[in-house]
Amino acid sequence: MARSLQQIQEEILELSTSDKEALLRALWEDLDGPSDPGVEAAWLDEAKRRDAELDAGSVESVPASEVFERLRASLEK
Repeated sequence: MARSLQQIQEEILELSTSDKEALLRALWEDLDGPSDPGVEAAWLDEAKRRDAELDAGSVESVPASEVFERLRASLEK
């Protein structure tokens, strides 16, 4: 006989933190589907491009606190 969702949830709560994390990752991967190698490559290219811009000094980084401050201000409008 299949276990109920309630029983499964109770068993999960008894797991160690690391086992819960492993289960969560497995479930997320199952729901998300297989990764798209094209997307992975595109993000890697973008990260490399941005890193090169920072190294070359053609762009300046903005501290996260300033980004969030600007975002809050724009949402308040």
